Amino acid sequence: MGPFVSLLFDNRETVLSQIHEMARAERILTDEGLQEQLDTYNPLIPDPGSLSATLMLELTEDPQLREWLPKLVGIESHVVFRFAGEEVRSRVEQAHGEQLTREDVTAAVHFIEFGFTSHQVDSWGTGPVVLAVDHPEYSHESALSEEMAKELAKDLRG
Repeated sequence: MGPFVSLLFDNRETVLSQIHEMARAERILTDEGLQEQLDTYNPLIPDPGSLSATLMLELTEDPQLREWLPKLVGIESHVVFRFAGEEVRSRVEQAHGEQLTREDVTAAVHFIEFGFTSHQVDSWGTGPVVLAVDHPEYSHESALSEEMAKELAKDLRG
């Protein structure tokens, strides 16, 4: 069985929730510890005109990991939004990407972002929005619900 790919989109509220959860789970009580969490997670908050997401390869067993992580090298650059005749391709989120990108094996988690032109932001939601993965070893696409497209539009517009 192949992997499932999940994308969790980040915004100010989701990142704040992640920081709170890490502080609680790791019992971080010092200003220095909290600052470290802020420094780690703040780059995931998208600027207006962009979206950011955590891409997760849902692989749960060792044989799956051994088979699929080498096959899916580069997947973080193979996610694309298609809408209104436009395509916006993912790129590696710079603050975290260097440590997750390798030549011979990929990580199960990647931080990606999408940069939109002002025209693309204006075109968003004027019709169906499709999110696709077009990696040579894995392809899938799914139309976003109207509700999801509207929520992401809020993030795009800041």
